[in-house]
Amino acid sequence: MSQNRTDHATIPERMRLHLQDDCEKCFGLCCAALPFAASEDFAVDKDAGTPCSHMQSDFRCGVHGKLRQIGFRGCTVYECFGAGQKVAQVTYEGRDWRQYPETAKQMFEVFPIMRQLHELLWYLTEAIALPQSRSIHGELQDALNETERLTLLSADQLLEVDVAAHRAQVNTLLLRTSELVRADALANLKGGKRPKKAYGRGADLIGAKLKGADLRGANLRGAYLIAADLRGADLRAADLIGADFRDADISGADLTGSIFLTQFQINAAKGDDHTKLPPSLARPPHWAS
Repeated sequence: MSQNRTDHATIPERMRLHLQDDCEKCFGLCCAALPFAASEDFAVDKDAGTPCSHMQSDFRCGVHGKLRQIGFRGCTVYECFGAGQKVAQVTYEGRDWRQYPETAKQMFEVFPIMRQLHELLWYLTEAIALPQSRSIHGELQDALNETERLTLLSADQLLEVDVAAHRAQVNTLLLRTSELVRADALANLKGGKRPKKAYGRGADLIGAKLKGADLRGANLRGAYLIAADLRGADLRAADLIGADFRDADISGADLTGSIFLTQFQINAAKGDDHTKLPPSLARPPHWAS
């Protein structure tokens, strides 16, 4: 959580514990349900619904300690927001697809849906914790409750959920939250000084030279920051929802007060010991290499 949040973040903090990956309680769903193509992130092709060749009988990864070295960098980036254990332990009540092969196809289809719903829960949980969102707190709580209700549906019911429509409704509230946070941040800049350049949703900043840039309160929703140089940049109160951080260099950058940043994005970026992260996110082990 960002440093400017108050005590009413206690409940959201507890909620976030259920939105973090717990592979020990999952059935290797990300390694079986999802497809990937031979690329810079994956050494080989794999079809959806086909277990990875490195998956062991206990669903553990047989090459976990050397994934990046052997060409499976994408595996070290991926996060499911706790959807894996939810599907395994709640939706299917602990029945794994190897012991009950008749569940495999449906379980693999349910997992991506649950992952999207859990991602929304992550954003809503953060939005509720932000003091600037108090004026729409009730609406955010209602959206969180409805999203949580959807995650508790049966497998058959989950397959009928219109996730795109639900995401659109939630996004309206997240955008309002963003506007409140960023307006507050810009209003409180010393001397009323505002960043020189404004960026819009989906901005093309691939390879952009933004070293030391003042991006406080910036709208970087869905921005393409692939391989961007963000060393030492100030991203406090910036909206980073959906921004593509693949190979972006955030060494020494300050992201402590940024909003809607996820572990997935941090894992995809390059950072160092001087990168300042929100307390809810962890420094990836591969940053040290």
